[in-house]
Amino acid sequence: KGVKVLAHRADNLDRSQLRALVDHFRNKIGSGVVIVGSVSEGKVAVIVGVTKDLTAKLQAGKIVGQVAQKVGGSGGGRPDMAEAGGKNPESLDQALSESYATVEALLG
Repeated sequence: KGVKVLAHRADNLDRSQLRALVDHFRNKIGSGVVIVGSVSEGKVAVIVGVTKDLTAKLQAGKIVGQVAQKVGGSGGGRPDMAEAGGKNPESLDQALSESYATVEALLG
């Protein structure tokens, strides 16, 4: 649908490191959606970043909420950046791979 989406797993990073990674990827792709998931100490963290030019049609909070459901958690945040936690690390890879379809569905 013309929107770049990057989903990436980076284990054993704390939330500030994950936010920095999302910002890095977001700056690199210019326009698009970045979804980074991590497992640390048996807990899942997911951070979604949406570039400012796309926040009118894609909200990071809606994307992270759907990804979080798949890892047994919930989350929310701003239109351009949202965070979630979960308790099913074994579901993270599948949740990340399904995130492309999640973004496509939200685009309508």
